[in-house]
Amino acid sequence: MCYNVLDRLVRERNLGEKVAYYWEGNSPDHHMAITYRQLLSQVCRCANVLKQMGVKKGDRVSIYLPMIPELVYTMLACARIGAVHSIVVRSMINYYFSLILEKQTNRGEKLINLKQIADEALKKYCDVWWDEVMRDSPEECEPEWLDTEDPLFILYTSGSTGKPKGVLHTVGGYLLYTSLTFKYVFDHHHDDVYWCTADIGWITGHSYITYGPLANGATSVLFEGIPVHPHIGRFWEIIEKYKVTKFYTAPTAIRLLMKYGREPLQKYDLSSLRILGTVGEPINPEAWEWYHDAVGQGRCPVVDTYWQTETVSAQNIQERFNESYLTLNPHLMFQTFPFFGVEPTILNEHGEELEGEGEGYLVFRRPWPGIMRTVYRNHERFEKTYFKKFPGFYVTGDGCRRDKDGYYWITGRIDDMLNVSGHLMSTAEVEAALTEHPALAEAAVVSRPHKVKGECLYCFVTLKDSREFNHKLVEELKRLVREKIGPIATPDFIQNAPVLPKTRSGKIMRRILRQIARNEKDLGDLSTLADPKVVEELFSKRCEAAA
Repeated sequence: MCYNVLDRLVRERNLGEKVAYYWEGNSPDHHMAITYRQLLSQVCRCANVLKQMGVKKGDRVSIYLPMIPELVYTMLACARIGAVHSIVVRSMINYYFSLILEKQTNRGEKLINLKQIADEALKKYCDVWWDEVMRDSPEECEPEWLDTEDPLFILYTSGSTGKPKGVLHTVGGYLLYTSLTFKYVFDHHHDDVYWCTADIGWITGHSYITYGPLANGATSVLFEGIPVHPHIGRFWEIIEKYKVTKFYTAPTAIRLLMKYGREPLQKYDLSSLRILGTVGEPINPEAWEWYHDAVGQGRCPVVDTYWQTETVSAQNIQERFNESYLTLNPHLMFQTFPFFGVEPTILNEHGEELEGEGEGYLVFRRPWPGIMRTVYRNHERFEKTYFKKFPGFYVTGDGCRRDKDGYYWITGRIDDMLNVSGHLMSTAEVEAALTEHPALAEAAVVSRPHKVKGECLYCFVTLKDSREFNHKLVEELKRLVREKIGPIATPDFIQNAPVLPKTRSGKIMRRILRQIARNEKDLGDLSTLADPKVVEELFSKRCEAAA
């Protein structure tokens, strides 16, 4: 992998002096250009440090870094020596051989002490400092040659049981698929300046900031900050500064920037843009139109990509809002159809394929190079999660509608998953964090529409006897979720629920909770509820939570 994305370009294609990354820090004063030759040198030095520490082929290395160049150096250094990297959340750190992190970082104006968080999670292991060990490390490191099916990385994603599952991807298929999809989905040309605003800690960043662009010898922007710091025009300023041609971001960011209108954009020259992309969640029509008309100035195709952590790269079954512009590839002019080799179909509840127009479960008929190979240390869970419901098909867990033109529309998660700012998490994961608080007896979490994030978390909590529901408790619960999962999972609403609506068998009726969270009074059939009076009480307390 590392040879293909670095050595091959520097030594065979003579791209050593080409810029691999324009790094833009949280502050506009912090920036640097990193050439492919410089990147190779830093990766080799880091690889030698890891080897000196005893890291070898097959070892797992945790990485806990912000969006700085050292994050890319470390990922590629692991790949170079055959170690399996994992950019992980706090709860998963103890599974790994070593941890590489930055002491602290800024996101906007907020200071985040990464070292303190990691120390609390580990409470063991000794520290070595990056600058000290890198200073005298050699710049040459022969890559470890691997089999195509050797593991490359593990990336943890939410599981329906509340326990994250380690999605494992391998070298050969991942390299092929990320390289190919980057080239064709974004119509890559050698003089492009490409910018994906995702965090490398998510699969989008793995595929479309690190491996896909580098495999094509692309020049990318690597951004540490947030869209509105130190001012609301930061994205547009960066596009003008580096003459970005391909811009790939999330609908959440688009909705956030929409709030400020078009005036901030008018201060900057965005004429370099040629293609716009979205990722992470369905984009609503209003956001798509603003993105196309205001950012793309009515002339840039919008590539709205659909894929999953498990599937590695864009499969490009897209939510269609404007047939004239929503294209897979600006030259092939595919619209809302799958990428080469991807064979979707729609099944009903009985596993029967639907022909023509229809709505049901989105599944895939056969594998493709980038599909995950297993759940780390739990292959049984891999088979049960993705293949058991409909044998012979990969089950995405998403609902889908196919219209009369054969276009696919993703309708959302079929199970109880939440999509907050493009990040998928399970209700069980958040509920498990909430119920660690000693005051809580039970918790149920549902989604509620949010103008910026797409969806936000609305939590119903049942307290233990003699416990009081107050502002202090609400803040403690929010802090607990942030610590256990991360800031993205922070609940927007927490409502006191003395009793949750349950069936006589004890199953929580989340449909009713979603309707209460959204203030939808027409609840339909309540005959299966053990106590229908619970609903009225929850509606009365809803005002307290949503005020």
